[in-house]
Amino acid sequence: MTSFMKTMTAALLLGAAAVPAAAQQLSPPVIVIVDMDRVVNESAAGKQAATDLQAKAQQLATRRTTLAGQLQSEAQAIGQGQQNKTLAGPALEQRVKAFQDKENAANQELARGQEDLARSRQYVIQQISTASDPIITQIMRERGASIALQKGATLQHTASLEVTNDVVGRLNTSLPRVSVTPPAPTAPAAPRN
Repeated sequence: MTSFMKTMTAALLLGAAAVPAAAQQLSPPVIVIVDMDRVVNESAAGKQAATDLQAKAQQLATRRTTLAGQLQSEAQAIGQGQQNKTLAGPALEQRVKAFQDKENAANQELARGQEDLARSRQYVIQQISTASDPIITQIMRERGASIALQKGATLQHTASLEVTNDVVGRLNTSLPRVSVTPPAPTAPAAPRN
C-alpha cells in the first residue's frame, strides 16, 4: 500500500507540475499598434485641418507684424519729440502712457490669438481621436486583438502588428473633414454660498 501511495503522490506532483507548463502554452494576447501622430497628420481630415490652421497662424503672424509696425512708429514719434524738445513734461508722460496701453493691448491680443490657435489644434486632435476610437475597436475585433497600443508606447514591434494605415483609410471615409473652430470655452460655475 505504501508503494501505491508513493506512486499516487508522484503522479499528483507530476500533474501539478504540468499545470504551469500547460498555462504557459496558452497563446499570448493579440496586440495592435496605432501611430496616432500619423493618423492625425496623414488622414484627410488632418491634412485639411493643417491647411486651415496654417492659414490661421499666418493671419496671426500678419497681425503681429502690423501691430509691431504701429508700435515702432509710435515709439519713434515719441523719441523724435523728445529729441527736438517738442514733447516734454505732462504731454510726454501722457503720450508714453498711451503707448504703454497700446503695447499691453497688442500683447494681450496676440496672446489670445496664440491661445485660440492652440485650442484649435487641440480640438482637431480631439475630433480625430474620437472618430478613430470605434475604428480601432473594429480593427481589434477583426484581428482578435485584446490590446491596442500607441506606437510611442512600444520599444519595438513587428510591422504586422501596426494597423495605422487601416485606421487612416477608414477614417478618411468616415471623417473627411473636421472643424478648426473649437466650441467657446465654458465659464466656471460660480461658487455657491
